[in-house]
Amino acid sequence: MSEKHIDEISGVSTTGHEWDGIRELDNPMPRWWVWTFYATIVWAIGYTIAYPAWPLISSATPGLLGFSSRVEIQKELAAANDAKAQYVASIGTKTIEEIQADDTLRTFATAAGAAAFKVNCVQCHGSGAEGSKGFPNLNDDDWLWGGKITDIQQTIAHGIRFDADPDTRISEMPAFKDILQPEQISAVSSYAASLMGFPADQAKLDDGKKLFAENCASCHGEDGKGMTDVGAPNLTDAISLLVHSEADIESQVRSPKHGVMPAWQGRLGETTVKELATYVYSLGGGR
Repeated sequence: MSEKHIDEISGVSTTGHEWDGIRELDNPMPRWWVWTFYATIVWAIGYTIAYPAWPLISSATPGLLGFSSRVEIQKELAAANDAKAQYVASIGTKTIEEIQADDTLRTFATAAGAAAFKVNCVQCHGSGAEGSKGFPNLNDDDWLWGGKITDIQQTIAHGIRFDADPDTRISEMPAFKDILQPEQISAVSSYAASLMGFPADQAKLDDGKKLFAENCASCHGEDGKGMTDVGAPNLTDAISLLVHSEADIESQVRSPKHGVMPAWQGRLGETTVKELATYVYSLGGGR
């Protein structure tokens, strides 16, 4: 066995490791650190005896204290459900207007509606309810079917063009390719584009305005500002689900696309629909 190397300055032997002439001193660990380390070992053994720890074939050792995190979380959930039960019951029995008038209920319904929105609505309307092409932005003040809280409740409850619900909202723009000639479709599209503030073919506006009055004003209104009674959009505010140019408008006039919103009352229940309506109304776009 080779003789240990002793460091000349400290007089302490080294471990035998050397790197670029640097040696490691073989100093003993501080006694307080060693005893602390031993204490953690004792603590760990005691912990595995007192609490569930060691995995078995289909379970784990239960521990002498019988603690279970699953049981504890079930107790906490049960307590939370009991605490909110009175509010849920009140929302179920009150009208949406009565909920709005009650500060406590409105606050609770808004929070509950936000949670339900994240589970059921973000897939189409986005996590911030900002929507996307073909799906409405729920933060603005542009509403196809009206922005009063009762309107919102009706839309959420029964959906739009949802065949399984007899009370669903129904409006369908006809395919004007079967009604107008191509040049007429182009003219009325130019006029609609001008209403929305998009670049439009000025030479077609006079003919387009006449065609609009004859074919479109019955739903969109003579001024193009839409009608919430039939779900016809306002064409004068440049807010649109499907069109962003004159070419898009012409495509929609020729062969319109119609979205479908499911009826949520049958899936989620009346109480959750009220909560969702309260939340959507709170976003700032309701009237």
